[in-house]
Amino acid sequence: MLSIIVPVYNEEENVEHMVAALLEVAGQYGPSVECIFVDDGSKDNSYAKLAESAKANSIIKVIRFARNMGQTAAIQAGIDHATGETLVFLDADLQNDPADIPKLLHKLDEGYDVVSGWRKDRQDNAIKRNFPSRIANWLISIISGVHLHDYGCTLKAYRKDVIKGVRLYGEMHRFIPIYAAWMGAKVTEVLVTHHARKFGQSKYGIERIFKVLLDLLVVKFFDKHLYKPMYVFGGCGIFSFLLATIAFIWALCLKLFNNISLIQTPLLLVSSVFALVGVMCILMGLLAEIMSRTYHESQGKNAYIVREHINIPEHDKEKL
Repeated sequence: MLSIIVPVYNEEENVEHMVAALLEVAGQYGPSVECIFVDDGSKDNSYAKLAESAKANSIIKVIRFARNMGQTAAIQAGIDHATGETLVFLDADLQNDPADIPKLLHKLDEGYDVVSGWRKDRQDNAIKRNFPSRIANWLISIISGVHLHDYGCTLKAYRKDVIKGVRLYGEMHRFIPIYAAWMGAKVTEVLVTHHARKFGQSKYGIERIFKVLLDLLVVKFFDKHLYKPMYVFGGCGIFSFLLATIAFIWALCLKLFNNISLIQTPLLLVSSVFALVGVMCILMGLLAEIMSRTYHESQGKNAYIVREHINIPEHDKEKL
């Protein structure tokens, strides 16, 4: 079963063309296809047109949000309601070409778990969109260790089992390949067609880059320190104590060798502040440890990921 998930926000001029294009692609795979459109609180007639399409064709499924929640929430809703073993995401603005979907699925058949589209010949504004995107993609690849040319391309294909259980927030939908790679998935990318927008307006601005980079820091923290947050907070605390000790020794040396009173320099105050910061960091680390253990134990989260198993009894498989 193939699930094609399309987030929609104020795309009334595009949805009918997108539905037609997806139905043409779906015709190549028979009845084992569903097209899930997630209307992200559109204020135009996008939902009405999607509803008409759903009535005319049963493979079209529509989810409507009560208000605008963002693309990440729309993609998460699509994942939650998808019944297919393979998931494909693409935008509703017709800049992604549905005709590229078979190309992504063919790559999955070669043994990959995630196939990301690469808009090498991107038809967007070179200064406002393309240049900042290149910088962001380079930073994301360096920080995450998962090297892709185009994280911002929504057109991606996944095996559902590699993103099962992933919960998305903020602008984190673009980091799904990173989550999957950290779980052992094989990730690759293919060149895809990118069209200039014909109808409507782009919903993205340059400020989105800063949100993405902040979300990337969160993702990196979860990767390295979700299980032992004390290493981060405790490390900061120890460093603060070290600075406090240096400042205090410096002030003491000035008193003993230069006869400069402790209250004549700011070093004693600096030492006190860093010592207080150190204490706060240690306490925050302890709280983070408690929250981390509560999170994993309350949801039955394991500290390991099993790819396969052989000769494991049925009653033990549920624990994996």
